[in-house]
Amino acid sequence: SYLPFMVLPLYASLEKMDYSLIEAAKDLGCPPTSAFWKITFPLSLPGVIAGCLLVFIPAVGEFIIPDLLGGSETLMIGKT
Repeated sequence: SYLPFMVLPLYASLEKMDYSLIEAAKDLGCPPTSAFWKITFPLSLPGVIAGCLLVFIPAVGEFIIPDLLGGSETLMIGKT
């Protein structure tokens, strides 16, 4: 259920990337995997960080809240 929280920041950061940088790397003889790690990944890093935070905070909340409400002694019905 948290997949959109990761995909949307990644999409936003990749959408505004200048693709002429990748074309220039290909013209200079850079292989595709190296072009990805040296150009695409550093430019998408703000989206990766934002997506990780948007997923990590609610996921930890879903883990911590049942523990705070009673721990293992009480029966808690999960969210469907």
